[in-house]
Amino acid sequence: MAGEHVSNDEFFTQLANLFEYNRKKGHGTVYLTQKRVTADDGADAPSSAKVADDPLWDTHPENPLPIVIRANNNKSTKRKGTDREDIPKIKMSTVVQPDQLDAFYARYAEVCKAGMSALKKRDKKKKKKDKKKKKGGEAETKG
Repeated sequence: MAGEHVSNDEFFTQLANLFEYNRKKGHGTVYLTQKRVTADDGADAPSSAKVADDPLWDTHPENPLPIVIRANNNKSTKRKGTDREDIPKIKMSTVVQPDQLDAFYARYAEVCKAGMSALKKRDKKKKKKDKKKKKGGEAETKG
């Protein structure tokens, strides 16, 4: 998957487009994940001395590690026996170097806030009223 990573700027452009695509469809979910990149050669593999001395040895590595940020819409092609439209699966990822994290997260927060601006707030009042009616009705029948 190392060859599939896009640049940080391209990632932000595609992420904004993914939010916009879901907004136009009227529904959809965008999954955002992040994880630390570890060396494939086993350089960061735990030794018994590291684990015995400090059980959280991997939370403070000797050299700061880059982070992989992934985004996808978790859609797939049309499923057998359903009438749903064919929605393409969109996946993207980028690698952020430790020295660029602050600037990246500032821009990341802006893009995510802009993408979530069209969300509707949940109507909590209706649920509370329904629960009160049920409780009141139960009390009357018991008494």
